[in-house]
Amino acid sequence: MVTPAVKREAVAHLKALLGLSERRACRIAGVDRKTVRYRSQRAPDTALRGRLRDLANERRRFGYRRLFVLLHREGEPSGINRIYRLYREEGLTVRKRRARRKAIGTRAPILIEARANARWSLDFVHDQFACGRRFRILNIVDDVTRECLAAIPDTSISGRRVARELTALIERRGRPGMIVSDNGTELTSNAILKWCAENRIEWHYIAPGKPMQNGFVESFNGRMRDEFLNETLFRNLVHARDQIDAWVSDYNTTRPHSSLGYQTPAGFALNMINAIARLAARDDSSARRAIAQRQSA
Repeated sequence: MVTPAVKREAVAHLKALLGLSERRACRIAGVDRKTVRYRSQRAPDTALRGRLRDLANERRRFGYRRLFVLLHREGEPSGINRIYRLYREEGLTVRKRRARRKAIGTRAPILIEARANARWSLDFVHDQFACGRRFRILNIVDDVTRECLAAIPDTSISGRRVARELTALIERRGRPGMIVSDNGTELTSNAILKWCAENRIEWHYIAPGKPMQNGFVESFNGRMRDEFLNETLFRNLVHARDQIDAWVSDYNTTRPHSSLGYQTPAGFALNMINAIARLAARDDSSARRAIAQRQSA
C-alpha cells in the first residue's frame, strides 16, 4: 500500500469485513486517521475531461502525449502530468494492435503542382564508418525538380533536429506546399507536430509498409546507395560530411537525371523558372493588347 487512495480502501475493507473500528483499522493498516477522513477539494475538470474524450474518439490511435499537444494548441494551460492523469482515469489508453494484413482500398494519388517547392519528401538512409560504427543520413528531396535539398549525416538525428534542419532549409529556399514522409518515430514526434502547427505546413504520412507512396525519395536513396555509399569508405563523421556534400552537389549540377530528359535537377529547375517567367510575360502582353484593342474600339 503506497498511495493514500489504496490505504483508504484498505481501512474500509477492514471495517466492512471484520467490523473493526476506524481507530483499530487505521492502526493495523498503518494509516493516519486524517488521511482516511480527507475529502478531495480538487475541481471535477468536467469540461477538460469532455474535450479530452472528444479528441481521443476523433483520433483513436493518439496517446496522451499527442492529445496533450492538440489541447495545448487550443490554449489549454494544463501540464502533461495532469492530462496523463485524466487520460488514465477516463480509460483512454490506446491498445496495441496485432500485426495483420488487411485491405485498405484504393488510394487516390496526390496531385503535384509543376513548380519548385510544391512538395518535399523526407527519408533516412543508413551506413557505417570504417570502424564499424553506424550513422544515418536525412535526405530531403524536391519531388518536382528532383533536387536533393539536403543530406544531413549524423550518428543520431532526433525529431527536434529534423525540425531545425527544415527551418534552416526554408530560410534558404522558401516554404514547401507539402512534406511527405513515412511513419518513423523521428518524423511523428511531438517536435514535428508542433513544428507543423507553428509553420502551418501540411505533412502527409504514407501508409505503413508502403514505401512506394514515397517513391521519389526512395528512388533517390537507391541511387545514393548504388552510386555513392557502396563505393565509398568513410573514415569518420567529418569525412562523411565532406564526401556527401560533394556528391550532392554533383548530383544536382552534373549528374543527368533520366526522368528529367537527362537534364540535371538544377538545370531542370532553372528551365522551369524561365518557362514560367516567359509564360507570365506572354500572358501579360496578351492582356495589354486586349485592353488596347478595347480602348481603340
